[in-house]
Parts: sequence; C-alpha cells; structure tokens
Amino acid sequence: MTGETIFHPDFRAEPYWWDAAPPEEARDEPLPASVDLLIIGSGFAGLSAALEAARGGARAAVLDAGPLGGGASSRSGGMVSSGQKLVLTAALDGLPAAEREAALEDSQATFDFLKDLVAREALDADLQLCGRFFGAFAPAHLATLRRNAETLHCRTGVTIRVLSRAEQREEIGSDYFHGGFVVEDYGGVHPAKLNRALRHAARAAGATLHSHARVLGTGRDGAGHLVRTERGDVHAAHVLYATNGYTDRASPWLHRRVIPVMSYQIATEPLPPGMMDRLIPKRRMVTDSRKELTYLRPSPDGTRLLLGCRPRALGASPEVQTRRMRDRMLRIFPELAPIRITHSWSGYVGMTADRLPHIAEKDGVMHAVGCNGNGVALMTYLGWHAAQLVLGRANRPAFFARPGFPAVPFPARGPWTAPIASAAYHLRDFTANPAEVLAERAGRVPSSSTQSKES
Repeated sequence: MTGETIFHPDFRAEPYWWDAAPPEEARDEPLPASVDLLIIGSGFAGLSAALEAARGGARAAVLDAGPLGGGASSRSGGMVSSGQKLVLTAALDGLPAAEREAALEDSQATFDFLKDLVAREALDADLQLCGRFFGAFAPAHLATLRRNAETLHCRTGVTIRVLSRAEQREEIGSDYFHGGFVVEDYGGVHPAKLNRALRHAARAAGATLHSHARVLGTGRDGAGHLVRTERGDVHAAHVLYATNGYTDRASPWLHRRVIPVMSYQIATEPLPPGMMDRLIPKRRMVTDSRKELTYLRPSPDGTRLLLGCRPRALGASPEVQTRRMRDRMLRIFPELAPIRITHSWSGYVGMTADRLPHIAEKDGVMHAVGCNGNGVALMTYLGWHAAQLVLGRANRPAFFARPGFPAVPFPARGPWTAPIASAAYHLRDFTANPAEVLAERAGRVPSSSTQSKES
C-alpha cells in the first residue's frame, strides 16, 4: 500500500476525540494567590477532585502544564470497566485475602461511581454500557481466558459468556481470534467529551482551571504549601498531584513511583453503511490476549473503528507506528483494506511497580495515580476519594489509600524500560503464536476468504 491509500487527505496526528472536544486554552485567568486545595493535572482524577472539593465549599484550583484536557484522559481508548483489570493481570494474587476483597470492592465501586456521576451531573460523555469481547490471540490462550472468565465471575459477579472460535462470529466478524469471552458489565465513553464535561461541572461548582502553568516544585509554607509554577506562586492549604503518566520531576518522590508507557491509537474514516454491523455487530469493546495488548472499539456514533496498542516499539516514528497498527487492524478485519486512516496519536499510561493504583500522602502532599491502563472510571474515582481524604470528608476506608507505595527499582526506571518490556512481550507473543507474529511483521494482510487459514 502507498501512503496515499493509507492516509486520508485530512489525516491528523492528533486524537480523533479532539474533533468533538479539543483541549482548552485557559492561560488568561490569573492564578489565585491562595486556595484550600491546589490540584496538579487536568485529567479525570484532577477534575473529579476539583468538582468534589468545590461542591463541598472548598476553594479549589486545577493547574496543568499544557492545555486543559491535553493529556491521556483525552487520548485514551475510553473503555470503562470495574474490577476486571485487576483480576486479569493477577495484580492481587500476592495479597492477603482481606486485602484482595477490599481491592475488588473498590475496583467495582469505580464503575458504579462513574455511572452515578455521569447521571447526577448530566455529563455529556457518550457513556454506553455495551459489554466487551476478550479474544484469544493464540489457540492455547482460550483455556487461559476460560479460567480468567471463571475467576472474574467468582470474584466480581459479572456476567460472563465463553465462546468457541466458531461461536465468536456472534460478537466479531473475524476468524482472527481463537475464541474468547464476553463481559456484559463493561462500557465505553467519549474520553475527551467526558473531560470537557468535568471541566464544565468543576467550574460550575466554583473551581478555577488554569492551563500552561507547569509546576516547578512544592515546599512547606507554615501549615500549608507554597507551589511554584511558571506563572507564579500559589499558597495552598492542601496539594494533590493527579499527573499519572505525565508525572515529572516537580515531585521527585512521585516521579520514582510512576512509569510512563506510551500507548498508540488510530481511527478510520467513516465506514460504509452496514460494515460496522459485520465487524462488531453489538458495538462491543474488544481486547485481545497478547502481552503487547491490542484493543479495538467502534466510535461512540458507530461510524468508525478505533484500534490501539502498547507498549511503544523501539525507535518507531509516528508514521511507522500508524502503518504497523493499520496492518494489525487488517489482520483482524481484512475487509478494511480500502478504508483510510484519519487520525493517529499517542498518550502516556501511568504504570506502577505493583500494578496497583495509589492514593498516597508524602510530606503533607497527596498523590492519586496509577491507572495501569484502566483509567477512565478508576482515575475519576481516585480523584473524588482523594479530595474527600484531603478535606476530611471520607466516610469509608479505601484499599487504594492503604499505606505503602513502592518505588520503581532504579534499573527499571529509565528510557530503556518501555523498549525492554516491549521486546519481552513481543517474545512471549511470538512463542504463543509464531505464525501470526511473523505474518504481521512481514506485512501480510489476509483476504476475507483466507483469513481463517492464516490466523
């Protein structure tokens, strides 16, 4: 394929989501001299915290180093779940039984919290409770997925349906996967619209939002804090870092505890009428079982297909990444061969050493980070709960606010982390399904008639 047939004439290297809800410039309003709660980061966590604090009568302000909503909250895939991610990654396996139950309770509460928040605040976020299909990338993965499905049902009570390869056509118009399972209690949002709606709600509640106000550092100021920014200083009774994958050295303590991992996505041009009905007839969210995770979804209006994957491959340019992702899309859906790409973008996911989210206090400063690739409901919940803790209004303990937030071991904290992880994941995927990995690397795209044989 030539570049002209791959890229739409209106191609943009920015999120598809920004067409409807772009990031916001808010640099003209002066920074407040003092506030009750200063929040660093204008993603889901920061805005949720601002809304909760302002609703409770606190003077709250949000700062961002760039435009409001310009980080990963408006760059994500917009998939929404509750406790499934923690169970499937086995992040809880080493914990005592009581802590596992507390973690799952909190995780499940995040989904309910987001649904209630959207309804209560009338947020324009395109929330759709559409379910999710987990596809087996390799034949041997189906047995693992079956065990995962049983574990999910037992631990979380969600509705699960396991499908053979022959049965998966009920959910996805492809023979690429080797069966899988469906979780009904799953959904999707338009992430940039959710961020915009939270900005509006926070402002309406009395919070102030300020873009292009990069924080340089924080220090004690009597009983409170002095926050130094590129636009001046702010005195704050309380400070909350909600920077996740965009954490920098303004907070050295937090910087040692979050690994930024790049995730890439592409969006197609509008599909011909009827095509989405063949590809994803029930408009599910879709994820595979690779270590180098692939995820797909219809756009909220059902007109486009979006595909994402992580982590980033070593040294790949955005153009190369776009072509590789499109090749992967065509391996799954050969029918998309004539369809061009209109958007390609990336964003940082915040990963932690123990693969768990954390609300943590250090030297009087609060931090709410660690989505580990599961951020929409989780980060919105973390911001809300962190604001309650900061202002003394929390009415229940939270597992995510437990003591202990391990630092990332030094050798694992550097520019080499993502490439090394990518190589390790790629090797495991190759071991599981060498024919598919080699075919993808060679850029071979099956036709609809040969897909079943090649996959």
